[in-house]
Amino acid sequence: MSTTPHILIVEDDREISTLVARYLRGNDCRVSIAGDGREMDRLLADSRVDLIVLDLMLPGEDGLSICRRLRAGSGMPILMLTAKSEEIDRIVGLEIGADDYLAKPFNPRELLARIRAILRRGAASQGRDDEGVRRHAFAGFVLDAGLRQLLNPEGAQVALTGAEFDLLHAMCLRPGRVLSRDQLLDLTQGRAPGPFERSIDVLVSRIRQKIERDPRNPEMIKTIRSGGYLFTPEVVST
Repeated sequence: MSTTPHILIVEDDREISTLVARYLRGNDCRVSIAGDGREMDRLLADSRVDLIVLDLMLPGEDGLSICRRLRAGSGMPILMLTAKSEEIDRIVGLEIGADDYLAKPFNPRELLARIRAILRRGAASQGRDDEGVRRHAFAGFVLDAGLRQLLNPEGAQVALTGAEFDLLHAMCLRPGRVLSRDQLLDLTQGRAPGPFERSIDVLVSRIRQKIERDPRNPEMIKTIRSGGYLFTPEVVST
């Protein structure tokens, strides 16, 4: 990273947060620690944060509620920490806006790799994308890679999380091609799928809610049986 990223760890287990903070600081990250949602809010009010590592189980307001609240007013990257047994909660976390998740116990090296991947995707899209263009127009929508925003046919901004933007951007670069879930996961998150990987399906469902006339009968993002997904609109890139 060209600048030192500021990572906020929201975790009530002080042993875990201290160990993780020490590791991240040893790898060129600036780290703050919050034990609950209130402490997190105070830190966010006082300083700029680049990414939040958010534990699911917290005293008082839980991680899902915090994630939903943050997403209501911010595109802040969020990496959620969950227990291995909390598959349903991981899916819910993705549905309400987490960019990625990591199950406990985890290797700090994997956490760092996930953090860097999320930050790298955001930084890369501030410049020119993989095809040397910034804007992609389709079905009246305009996806701006430089501003990381989507405008609807009326010119109003459509709220997208970072993960939703990355997935739609990947599809805009490859219209008319069937892309498997594994391909999309690699293109957007730079990692191989787990045995019960559902993140791509969750993100597709969320994007459909925002761009399709009838999300239950999608026309723009088609599901291809045993194949993956197909982005059908004609895309004009400039």
